Amino acid sequence: MLKGKTVVITGAAMGIGRYMSGTFADAGANLVLADISPTDDVVAEVKAKGVEVLALKVDVQDEAQVQDMVAKAVERFGSLDVMVPNAAIVPHFRWGVPLWPRLKDMETSFWDKVINTTFRGTVICTKAALPQMEAQGEGHIVTLYGGGSVTDPGAGYVVSKEAIRTFSRFIAEEERPYNVCVVCVNPGAAIATENAPEEAKQRMPGPDFVGQRFVLAAQVGMEMSGKLFSMSNDMLVEELPRLYQ
Repeated sequence: MLKGKTVVITGAAMGIGRYMSGTFADAGANLVLADISPTDDVVAEVKAKGVEVLALKVDVQDEAQVQDMVAKAVERFGSLDVMVPNAAIVPHFRWGVPLWPRLKDMETSFWDKVINTTFRGTVICTKAALPQMEAQGEGHIVTLYGGGSVTDPGAGYVVSKEAIRTFSRFIAEEERPYNVCVVCVNPGAAIATENAPEEAKQRMPGPDFVGQRFVLAAQVGMEMSGKLFSMSNDMLVEELPRLYQ
């Protein structure tokens, strides 16, 4: 169902983004892999699977760069079928690495960078994709939830992810008349980067833990738009929003 479709993934250079790129390649999709970091390794991996790839250096905080990314994707492949705004700044809450500062000690510029990359980046990528998807009469936006534990001092990340969940639900209703499906996926507690501390790698599963959930989410019907999904027994399952104590 995804063979020959165009899938754009931001934050594709490492971790979950890199792994999901491989799963979309296995499904036969044309890939646009965007990251502010070099994507050479993931590009080599997916090209070995026989799919077409366009690699772009993109800072999702910059709306002009994101719009250019979408334009180049459509120019190269003729469509934009799936947008996965995966780019985020992820904290390491423990494991012997420097913790993020508490809010009272945090530079506002750092807070802004976390929000602007993780949440605003999702908004910008979604906004840029919608005109093309509406013109096509179909498309999927697959956003990422996460950060489910209330563990200090990662408030900026958790707030961003909760905002993405709410944003996705409302944009799903805006886009329902245009046959653009918007879903949010919880990737689960997995290592988000190959640069994570060794203790983290020992305690948590690697990016392959996400399995096929993004490929599956990119194929759900419009009746599922607005929902939050996780995965159980290799199947997508609807997840209820988390209520914090």
